[in-house]
Amino acid sequence: MNLCGIPVCSNQDVLSCAFNGIFDSSTCTNHLVVIGISVLFILMLTLQLLVKIPKSRASMRQLFTLSSPLQLAAVLFSGCLGLVYLGLGLSMLGNIFNQDASFYLPHWWLVALSQGFSLICFSFAFSIRPQFLGASFVKFLSVLVTTYAAFICCSSVVGIVAEKTITIKACLDVLSLPGAFLFLLYGVRCSHDEEGYQGNGNALYKPLNAEADGEMADSDSQVTLFAKAGFFSKMSFWWLNHLMKMGYKKPLEDKDVPLLQTTDLAHNQYLIFLAKLNSKQSQSNATPSLLWTIVSCHKRGIMVSGFFALLKVLTLSIGPLLLKAFINVSVGKGTFKYEGFVLAATMFICKCCESLSERQWYFRTRRLGLQVRSLLSAAIYKKQQKLSNSAKMQHSSGQIMNYVTVDAYRVGEFPYWFHQTWTTAIQLCIALAILYNAVGAAAVSSFTVIIITVVGNAPLAKLQNKFQSKLMEAQDVRLKAMSESLVHIKILKLYAWEAHFKKVIEGLREVEYKWLSAFLLRRAYNSIVFWSSPVLVSAATFLTCYLLKIPLDASNVFTTVATLRLVQEPVRSIPIVIAVAIQAKVAFTRISKFLEAPELNGQVRKKYLVGTDYPIAMNSCSFSWDENPSKPTLNNINLVVKAGEKIAICGEVGSGKSTLLAAVLREVPKTEGTIQVSGRIAYVSQTAWIQTGTIQDNILFGSLMDREMYQETLARCSLLKDLEMLPFGDLTQIGERGINLSGGQKQRVQLARALYQNADIYLLDDPFSAVDAHTATSLFNDYVMGILSDKTVLLVTHQVDFLPVFDSILLMSDGEVIRSASYLDLLSDCQEFKYLVNAHKDTTGVSDLNNMARHRAKDLPIKETDGIHGNRYIESVKPSPVDQLIKTEERESGDAGLKPYILYLRQKKGFLSIFFVVLGMQTSRSLFSQLLNSLFRAPMSFFDSTPLGRVLSRVSSDLSIIDLDVPFALMFGFSSSLNAYSNLGVLAVVTWQVLFVSLPMIVLAIRLQRYYLASAKELMRINGTTKSALANHLGESISGAITIRAFEEEGRFFAKNLELVDKNAGPYFFNFAATEWLIQRLEIMSATVLSSSAFVMALLPAGTFSPGFVGMALSYGLSLNNSFVSSIQKQCDLANKIISVERVNQYMDIPSEAAEVIEENRPAPDWPQVGSVELNDLKVLDKCQLLEAVQEKEQGLDSLVAEDGSNWSMGQRQLFCLGRTLLKRCRILVLDEATASIDNATDAVLQKTIQSEFEHCTVITVAHRIPTVMGCDMVLAMSDGKVVEYDKPMKLMETEGSLFLSGEIC
Repeated sequence: MNLCGIPVCSNQDVLSCAFNGIFDSSTCTNHLVVIGISVLFILMLTLQLLVKIPKSRASMRQLFTLSSPLQLAAVLFSGCLGLVYLGLGLSMLGNIFNQDASFYLPHWWLVALSQGFSLICFSFAFSIRPQFLGASFVKFLSVLVTTYAAFICCSSVVGIVAEKTITIKACLDVLSLPGAFLFLLYGVRCSHDEEGYQGNGNALYKPLNAEADGEMADSDSQVTLFAKAGFFSKMSFWWLNHLMKMGYKKPLEDKDVPLLQTTDLAHNQYLIFLAKLNSKQSQSNATPSLLWTIVSCHKRGIMVSGFFALLKVLTLSIGPLLLKAFINVSVGKGTFKYEGFVLAATMFICKCCESLSERQWYFRTRRLGLQVRSLLSAAIYKKQQKLSNSAKMQHSSGQIMNYVTVDAYRVGEFPYWFHQTWTTAIQLCIALAILYNAVGAAAVSSFTVIIITVVGNAPLAKLQNKFQSKLMEAQDVRLKAMSESLVHIKILKLYAWEAHFKKVIEGLREVEYKWLSAFLLRRAYNSIVFWSSPVLVSAATFLTCYLLKIPLDASNVFTTVATLRLVQEPVRSIPIVIAVAIQAKVAFTRISKFLEAPELNGQVRKKYLVGTDYPIAMNSCSFSWDENPSKPTLNNINLVVKAGEKIAICGEVGSGKSTLLAAVLREVPKTEGTIQVSGRIAYVSQTAWIQTGTIQDNILFGSLMDREMYQETLARCSLLKDLEMLPFGDLTQIGERGINLSGGQKQRVQLARALYQNADIYLLDDPFSAVDAHTATSLFNDYVMGILSDKTVLLVTHQVDFLPVFDSILLMSDGEVIRSASYLDLLSDCQEFKYLVNAHKDTTGVSDLNNMARHRAKDLPIKETDGIHGNRYIESVKPSPVDQLIKTEERESGDAGLKPYILYLRQKKGFLSIFFVVLGMQTSRSLFSQLLNSLFRAPMSFFDSTPLGRVLSRVSSDLSIIDLDVPFALMFGFSSSLNAYSNLGVLAVVTWQVLFVSLPMIVLAIRLQRYYLASAKELMRINGTTKSALANHLGESISGAITIRAFEEEGRFFAKNLELVDKNAGPYFFNFAATEWLIQRLEIMSATVLSSSAFVMALLPAGTFSPGFVGMALSYGLSLNNSFVSSIQKQCDLANKIISVERVNQYMDIPSEAAEVIEENRPAPDWPQVGSVELNDLKVLDKCQLLEAVQEKEQGLDSLVAEDGSNWSMGQRQLFCLGRTLLKRCRILVLDEATASIDNATDAVLQKTIQSEFEHCTVITVAHRIPTVMGCDMVLAMSDGKVVEYDKPMKLMETEGSLFLSGEIC
């Protein structure tokens, strides 16, 4: 039998003929190659099955499985395709008997049958459990099958172009490639399972705490239905119907949002990342790339989404070919009888496949981006927990906040656009091939225009990268300034400095505007060029056809038009891809730099063992905050502390007392010597760190409630009376930074937190400076010398009264321990110590310190308060309401209509500049200006009840979206809607009957969009409020990092952060899933309408419609389908982003405090008539005892003051504040514990300075030390919020039973 009918290569150039024939599916040579490969595959599979299956002795049930949705899809898809091939081959074979034998030569039906048999064999093999055939063999086979399918697909495309016809076999050949990709993905997954990536044996995959598994089990009912959804439910987003229905019936609330499935949790993503990072580090000594580590963690997700992206491109590209075939059918040039119906059905199937693949592409990449964002947020938080001091100088809290709220968001956006980079190129190549088939050489001009467009914009991409980097740097500086201003807004208001600081922030914002303007204008230019490029390509193509006299008819004209219309969307998205890629690159670089920053010494603290004699031991240690051995902060420290010893640390301001405690905590880099610390540590910082929450939460600090121990703690810390006064006792909610507690109350809460932990070592950094003398004595006797009698205690103090009872006293000066001995030894032979004691004697007038301490101890009725007050307090506690001081964050609800859009557009006459990026600039400027004015004019009650994270999330992430995203979302939404309705208008003019179909479709689409927006808007609003909670927790964790590390609570705080990350990720996940849910239904609806129209045309006899009419209707129908769906998509994107405008607007109209200027009280216009400022020999610094400290700095007055003044001691910070008042020369001076953290000698000097410098000023002094107020004219003694005494200090001292004399002032 002659398979080919004629000689394969009859000419002389046999090699060239054979090569061309192999890659053309219409040739016999190609068919023989395919048949040969198919036979080899069938033989290989048969041998493998004959060898492996009998050895396994498995039953049929054990042998086969279709548990994986991916496996099921691959087997069903290829199996069905194989059956269609068999049917096609048998029909060809039947034609031999029904018609002339030459109608189908043998190689045609043989190749169809061989491909069908091979696909069925593949489906059979891949339905067998991988362990029976071997995972390596399955992976190898999947690679071979994909290569084989790619060869068949490519040769069929070549055949289509060569023959200029589309056959059923050619369509089947093209569809075989997606099926092979499914096999490839399944093979890769099998290899992953074999290597243990999905197993539970890896210790790194254990939960962060033992309760995690139980919690997950309890919350299974609240987990998203996506976790249990089947294959078809996932493909159609059916699992989302319940949430969409709930959101349409009522506004969604936080509790309505289901939990993410386990795979998407930040906890799991971070552990996978750590496992991959550890694996790469073990394989290579070099530091692994952060980018490639993340890519390797998600390579399977990237490949699956890439497959769907490729499938979308292939199915989309079939549209113009189907259009050409349909036009041929309309003029009677069909190849078989019912070709029109087959084409209409094929069009519907292709459009459905296009929709399903594109929706899965976008959903999976969004989900991948969310996983990356959660991973980076977790990594950033974990990094800040162990950031070194030098790194903190480079990365402020505002910057770290920016990394989480802005940069991680930008990086998470990139996966959504990643596949667009290469699919656009493939789509353009396919389009050019179709164009070449339609118009020949004229396609070269199209290619030329595209190349010129892309190359011409390449230099701008580099500029955009530079501008984005500068923009983020400027944003960091501005956010840092705003953060510091808002944290200390009370000080700014008391000094009336709002205008000055607001002007500074506005200046920083102007720098930001400079780079923002540069970036937006370049991006706008890119958008204009790429949006106009399809028009230029069309013009160039048809002009070339005219010049080259290429004949044009309905077939090639509308094929060209349809092809160009299909590629215009990816071409127009190129500027977005460029912008997103640049933003992601800059953001990722910033995050990488932060994650690579220096960390604290990771040496683990040893556990305390019974019988350990020396829990703290330092031998010739030197420490430096700057990690510079030549400039040690502490030098040559030798310290050995026995278990149970009480050590006092004293010295002048800036002598290194707090740094010594920080060294014990391993917070200060050690440059030389050895240090050993054994046991659990409890730490009380000099500046109280209080979390937002209840007093009980702050005391327990993650520990379980022991009611007896808890009551003992409250009594020992003198908190019982305070709790009785509070409205809800220990369940009273504390504002941010303990805003509604006094300084003394905050310190006692800190002391209670430390005591409740029952630690081995207690580090107390001057905790008594914020309380009155009576309370200080009570705390010292009952707390330090009482309940901590068997504990090791290091106490930094300026209260000389307490020193006699300590086992040892460390006297520090200039970073060194100059003497270490008992009180009596130091008093006898240490001049520096005598100076401190004598300074205290001079200020108190008391000679016997021991008697004073003992006298005060007798006055405290500690034993009476034990138990009695405790029982009464417990019985009187009432349940705490949800909202006390901190209110639930406000958010809009329901349909806001056009309100946010009008708010955005009306800024600076935005309606007049809607078509320009200037709108974005003007609106951003106006919104920020109003927001800043509103915040600085807000009363203190607003800041007391509003966590800083809520404000910072608006001025960081929301403002970034308004700056960069909303202008283009508005522009793209407007232009895509205009494009869609223009297409509809043209189609209606040409074929007015289309309105009968189009108008109901538009009405249905609008109703469907409203159904979607009811849920989507609420989800984005919840996303905003959860982001505020995340930012607030991050801010608190940064400020309390030392305390958290001291108590070894990093794990609990990290777990809380992961929980907040997931709560923030959940609404975002369901929002973008809802978008795909909507678009898929719109696309299926559009595909149904288009295919129905084509089906109706096929029903009518050939020639009923002209080719031009058919081409116009279907080309605009294909275009209308894409443009209409694109417009809805852009509108939904704009609706989601405009939520940021809503959120910013919430803080633009805060009720203002009293007017800044009262016109009738203004001074004369010429006031002051004389004014001068003089600085002579830094007298001010000398007067406030800072001269020496500043002169020691290399840069003098230009020396850096870090965030919160953290690189200066607490006493020095108070001296700075005093220096500020000396310069201000005000008429009224309020000193609120201004010298509490200063030693007695310095305090005495400062009191004389205050008396002399402010002799003619009204001075109000709030103090706990009696000597501090002895120079005042009058003393007001208060107790329990009431005035008890008011008289001259000496008279009160002489009054028997005086509250002032007893020291119980507060």
